[in-house]
Amino acid sequence: MNNALRPAYSASDRPVPRRVIQPVRRFMAVETAGGVVMLAGAIIALIWANSPWDASYVRFFETPIELRVGGVIDLDLTVHEWVNDGLMSLFFLVVGLEIKRQLVHGELRDRRAAALPAVAALGGMIVPAAIYILFNLGGATDGFGVPVATDIAFAVGVVTLAGSRVPLGVRIFILTLAVVDDIGGIVVIAVFYAEGVSFAWLGSAVACIVGAYVSRRLEVRSLVPYLAFGTVCWYSLHSAGVEAAIVGVVFGLLAPAHPFHDPSRFGERIEEAVRHFERTDHNVPVEIATYVREVASPLDRVEHHLTPWVSFLIVPIFALANAGVSVSTAGLDVDVFAGVAAGLVIGKIVGIVSFTWLAVRFGVGRLPQRTGWLHILGVGAAGGIGFTVALFVAGLSFDDADLLRSAKLGILAASTTAGLLAYAILRLASREERH
Repeated sequence: MNNALRPAYSASDRPVPRRVIQPVRRFMAVETAGGVVMLAGAIIALIWANSPWDASYVRFFETPIELRVGGVIDLDLTVHEWVNDGLMSLFFLVVGLEIKRQLVHGELRDRRAAALPAVAALGGMIVPAAIYILFNLGGATDGFGVPVATDIAFAVGVVTLAGSRVPLGVRIFILTLAVVDDIGGIVVIAVFYAEGVSFAWLGSAVACIVGAYVSRRLEVRSLVPYLAFGTVCWYSLHSAGVEAAIVGVVFGLLAPAHPFHDPSRFGERIEEAVRHFERTDHNVPVEIATYVREVASPLDRVEHHLTPWVSFLIVPIFALANAGVSVSTAGLDVDVFAGVAAGLVIGKIVGIVSFTWLAVRFGVGRLPQRTGWLHILGVGAAGGIGFTVALFVAGLSFDDADLLRSAKLGILAASTTAGLLAYAILRLASREERH
């Protein structure tokens, strides 16, 4: 074959590009574009909340919506709560699917390759939380979880905007780090932000998870049972006093990552279908259509259909519902604001870079190819973009309106600063590599 016509290795059909590089690039492309829409939602929310019509913003998102089904289901939530507890379950489902992909096909399947971003993510959680607590000793320490998480969409977006010269290893590193970081954030939410847990309802949720797992083991291929289990599990967790949105992560991890049919036999089966089509007056067997659908894994199919909806609709709606804060300094809690901002901007850089250095120094992991310490510094800065999950945790941390507003302002200020800093550092790293 002419070399000019031969596809690049990353675009080829070999196992590593097909299972790792290409899904990462597709995921990053959607997340980057979704980040732009999410940013638009946040800007609209800020303008609305600081306009003469600010009262209408509060009234709209505090509008109650009741759902009652006989004497079994009784939900009375505001629009804001439906967005955070309901729609965000689908966001966490996509997060769970991406975690599962990384565990089965990506960087997390190789312990040595996963060790470095995992250790870096650990540092990026511990140091920001410690900085926040130092700023708030004797005060609102419950918000320590706010600067812990990294926003995948914005972090990936900044790395992508920094240019094509940013090595692929750096892009995979930041994605893996953000995924591990999200795992830590989810653990923090589940462990530290559950209140007055009802063990009866918690048992119901566990039973739903077991039912979904058994269905998967029995190779039940219809989505209907899983939707039923997931819905009941969500309601059970909500009633139990546990953050219901994390049900998405659990069911994402349960999704099969391997197809029901061997992809290597796809060409052979299609040839059989074509011969059948020509022999039977152009009748296509129903099982062939099923085969074509099932030659892709359930994880791939669900993520493919769901990710655009989450990136372009659900997360922007979440930004619209949560980023609308008054920028006035009246009632601002300086300690909460400074703790969140310093935790994200300074804590993420110090935690990620120092723990990465320690991991490399003691042989726990090695830097990706063509990756220098300036790249790692840029990754550390990008880790300080803590938008989606940080806003989510802030809503769980504070009942007091002034404390919540202070935390949100800290998140917005820090995420903007961290994004600009990461972009500048990564562009500088690319320029130095070119020279």
